[in-house]
Amino acid sequence: MNAITITARRWSGGWELWNGNDIWTQVRTLAKARQQVIDYLDTMEEDIDHSTWNITIVPEIAQAAQVEQSAAASKLAEESARAASAASRKAVRALKDDRYSLADISYIMGLSRARVSQLANS
Repeated sequence: MNAITITARRWSGGWELWNGNDIWTQVRTLAKARQQVIDYLDTMEEDIDHSTWNITIVPEIAQAAQVEQSAAASKLAEESARAASAASRKAVRALKDDRYSLADISYIMGLSRARVSQLANS
């Protein structure tokens, strides 16, 4: 599969889409940038299907570092949530194996009875 990285630079009418030092095309919103690049490539190379290409649009913005930090924090939070769920499932199963009731497990773990039931059955 072919891959390409396009830099999006903001201007008064939307975004300019650059490939290296060459401006290729423009688009009003970033949400439509990928399709605009495909359309541009299709006009340049009509015999090639560009719809399956891996096209990465990188907005050139001053807040890029903040966006990256936010994405990293979100990823870490998701990983932590998965780890917490796995640990909770393990604890619920261990308590259930020792024949504690769902009500008691709920109290012990500080979770709702419905959540304990979900964890016990997942």
